[in-house]
Parts: sequence; C-alpha cells; structure tokens
Amino acid sequence: MAERLRLGSDGVTRCAWCGDDPLYVRYHDEEWGHPGTSDVRLFEKLCLEGFQSGLSWLTILRKRENFRAAFAQFELEAVARFDAQDVARLLADIGIVRHRGKILSAIGNAGRALALIEETGSLFEYVSRYRASRTARIAPSQPLQPTSPESIAMSKDLKKRGWTFVGPTTVYAFMQAMGVVDDHFIGCERTPR
Repeated sequence: MAERLRLGSDGVTRCAWCGDDPLYVRYHDEEWGHPGTSDVRLFEKLCLEGFQSGLSWLTILRKRENFRAAFAQFELEAVARFDAQDVARLLADIGIVRHRGKILSAIGNAGRALALIEETGSLFEYVSRYRASRTARIAPSQPLQPTSPESIAMSKDLKKRGWTFVGPTTVYAFMQAMGVVDDHFIGCERTPR
C-alpha cells in the first residue's frame, strides 16, 4: 500500500497525494475538503472535475485560472448563453483542456444548474441532500473508495436531470473537494476547520 501520509519540507504531515508541488500543497491545505456554499464555486468545481476525467487533478489545477477566464469566471448565466462561436473559441484555447464533449457539457450543465437553483434555492442546498453518512475520517490503513452511495445517488439524479460528465467517481471527487465528505487521512494536520 502506498504511503498515505507524508511529512512535508515545512514539517507538516499531510495526505501524501499532494506531494511537494507548492500549488498542490496550497490546494490541499486551503481548499480541498473545505465546504463551499457559492453557486459559482460549486458549479466551477463540478465542471473542473468533469474536465479532469482521464487526467490528473494537478493538470486542471495548473490551468484553473485559464478555465476561469475562458468560462466567464463560471458565472452560470453567462456560460449558459455560450454559443457556437464560444465553443470554437474554447476549442482553440490552448490554456484549457480542449475536449469538445467536456466543453459542451459545461455549457449545457450551466443551464441545468440554473434550473436546479430555481427548484432548490441553491446548488449548496441541492448538494447538501447528499451529505455523506460516513463522518469519520479515513485511517491510512483503510482502502480508498472511488465512489459512495451518496455520490452514486447524486450522479444518478443529475443524469436524470440532463447533466453530463457527472459519473459517480467524478461526483465523489467533487464531494471530497467541497467538504461534503472529509477524506483527509487521520494524521493529516491540514483538515478543514
């Protein structure tokens, strides 16, 4: 079993997956697992998890500012209005992942997110319905799971509503990142407060 915890050069024990890359360490310490309530940030994170599919998260993290610029800071109304010219612009943008299906997914999901907000009040209210029943953090000896019953249920519901690139593994990664489940390993000194 690979090491799950790692002592950083700053003397802090963290989840080993973030390694020593300063951007990744900052993401681990300041963002990953910290709850978010902003519709824009929740939508951005779900989109970026979809773009990450098949790639490393660090690749997406390094391109995140480019994604924000290309996708109007993930403002839902603006993205939902993107048209064929915007799709062509995005496919030519070397600063992002240029995958037609993922680009079209982000645009389509923006409209679906607006409908979901109208129905539930906010994306946070919707996501909160799927809060993980498991509250304890993971022991370094425990096996990692790529999904949960909650991520499977949320994925199924989103797909029923017409969302794309929201499979159970993608949704689970979103839940981890947004603090819906706390998957920092026991012993990690950087956990959400």
